[in-house]
Amino acid sequence: MAEYIDGYWWSGDGIRLHYRDYPGPKSKAPVICLPGLTRNARDFEPVAQMLGGKRRMLALEFRGRGESGYAKDPMSYVPLSYVQDVDVLLRELDLKNFILLGTSLGGIVSMLLAGAWKARLSGLILNDIGPEIGQSGAERIRGYIGQGRSFETWMHAARAMAEAQGDIYPAYGLEEWLRFAKRACKLGSNGRITFDYDMKIAEPFKLPGGEAGVDLWPAFAALSDVPLLVMRGEKSDILEKTVGTKMIKKSEKAALATVKGVGHAPSLDEPDAQEAILQFLKTIK
Repeated sequence: MAEYIDGYWWSGDGIRLHYRDYPGPKSKAPVICLPGLTRNARDFEPVAQMLGGKRRMLALEFRGRGESGYAKDPMSYVPLSYVQDVDVLLRELDLKNFILLGTSLGGIVSMLLAGAWKARLSGLILNDIGPEIGQSGAERIRGYIGQGRSFETWMHAARAMAEAQGDIYPAYGLEEWLRFAKRACKLGSNGRITFDYDMKIAEPFKLPGGEAGVDLWPAFAALSDVPLLVMRGEKSDILEKTVGTKMIKKSEKAALATVKGVGHAPSLDEPDAQEAILQFLKTIK
């Protein structure tokens, strides 16, 4: 596993937030990674391994996930709060330029954030997300988020993941499901395996429109001249094929990469995904 340093910052409402800082040369724009709704910094281990120290990478954890603190008010688990949290960190880091890589919710936050930071934004990678969210996918996520299940062993967790999401990653074997479980879950204080997020993040998400909260097309349109890579899982029910095509048509510097055989969202260790990211990064200093 690639070496990293733990970094921390404070949100405007007093929550201690966490990120992993994988070192790289100062001469290249770093990649700032923002995870999906129930996910954390561990999801970006494949990207860090792929970069191999040739480019700095920061993998952030939103409030209520991973090593970041939980919010007292569950209604702050919304994209606007995450945007404000990341904005604080970007101001502290004062980077000359950077690349945003957002998976699912992280991509929504990236689109909302990018406008204010456009002068320093060297590129944007959206992993299986766009300005429109497939309703069948949104309903699927509402059906499982915040259930608070726990498992006796990592093997039990892996098998539960395989049962619940086998159609998303049909080629996964037991080894891949164990890795998936260890990225999504943690060992709880009671010795059981639990999901690594605050179950209360489900409360605002389950409200009508809670998956995004705003019309994202205007935010996307403002980034039409920013280098853009859209990655879409071939079987995705969140980023529909028609939406991905529309995004490319509305952007001046965009590429669309399809990650074969997977749904929402590509795990970023697929050869298709890694090749697309590497080729995109080659165009950015």
